Amino acid sequence: MLGSMVTAVLEWTEQEQDVARRAFDKAHSRAVLGIIRAAQAHASRMDSVEECWKLHDFLSIQRHEIEGRFDFRLAGLLFVFASLVKDGLLQVDELDGLDRDKLSKIAAMSRM
Repeated sequence: MLGSMVTAVLEWTEQEQDVARRAFDKAHSRAVLGIIRAAQAHASRMDSVEECWKLHDFLSIQRHEIEGRFDFRLAGLLFVFASLVKDGLLQVDELDGLDRDKLSKIAAMSRM
């Protein structure tokens, strides 16, 4: 029984994939915009080479985090969405159109 429940959650219809891609892209854009704003703020008060290196380090870390976090492989997408919801980059209602079980799992995992 558990195996069939997991299989059902892992199956993605074409419509669900479209909903997921749009939500994923919105969250990615929000994350990138946050990085851009933080980098601009940092650059505006930069007055030494040390500050320049700090900005470089910040951007390197952010790039690593973004590239690791935003992975659109369907098998792990529920975890990605839960993390994005938990961090405020995505709202559960932006995932309307996904199967009820997927939405429930995302909502539950985002509260952990």
